[in-house]
Amino acid sequence: MESKKQNLKEEVLRFCRERDVELVGFAPVERWDAFGEVPPEFRPRALWPFSRTVIVMGLPMLLPIVETTPSVLHKEMYTVVNHKLDTLAYELANFLNGKGYASSFFCRDTYANLKALRSAPFAAFSHVMAAKYAGLGTIGVSHCLLTQAFGPRVRFVSVLTAAELPGDPLLTEELCIKCGACAKCCPKQALVMRKDQVIGDYDKAACLEMHEELVRRRCYPCGICTKVCPIGEDRRLYGGKELQRKYLEEAKALAANPDDPAYASWAHIRKWGSLPEVPSDGKKQQG
Repeated sequence: MESKKQNLKEEVLRFCRERDVELVGFAPVERWDAFGEVPPEFRPRALWPFSRTVIVMGLPMLLPIVETTPSVLHKEMYTVVNHKLDTLAYELANFLNGKGYASSFFCRDTYANLKALRSAPFAAFSHVMAAKYAGLGTIGVSHCLLTQAFGPRVRFVSVLTAAELPGDPLLTEELCIKCGACAKCCPKQALVMRKDQVIGDYDKAACLEMHEELVRRRCYPCGICTKVCPIGEDRRLYGGKELQRKYLEEAKALAANPDDPAYASWAHIRKWGSLPEVPSDGKKQQG
């Protein structure tokens, strides 16, 4: 029986590798009950009673594009990654159904629009918690899941299946180093560091306000907390020795000089294709 489970897990891993899925993790549904961090009605078996394993797939958001946020380029990558994840999850669920294991999936974002999110600021299922229980990372100050390969610059999707598959080991060491960059750089000061735990206090309403502003400009999501996080092996690929200082000084530098040469490439990408900022009085800028 155990060999059969392991063989099926290998088949799923092969399925994912053939489709260039960067991160894959397996979480037995009992982990939600054991940790007790997620309210019962948001747990896998409460949603689909046949669930025995949650398979989490992750795709990276490329760092050089994340650094341009807020920009239309960042928005387009966000859309591409989300659509690919949904397609992968649908295909994997069908693959498992074809083998006789009832399966379904949750797409990445499960709210109709920002008005719906404001009235009920929760998703029906948390991919962050699923990815944590699947051994893919730990949760940082920003409430994002940090991974060894890409830090928080990852999007996730989850497949819930009746197949009982061996779970992956949980990460026991926190990846977040509590540097505070996400809290310092947040344009809405939506994050507050805590001394008693890694995960910070999070003002969802303030974060949502920023997202609403960017939706009006057609250059969402914000993603600054994922941009400035120093965790992730992806940073070695792109280099840059003084990026943290550059991130921390960006808002002040551009306020003083919008043409600051240190930020010229990011400013260029933000300038072309994005709608202008709307002043706080709601009136459009002249010219």
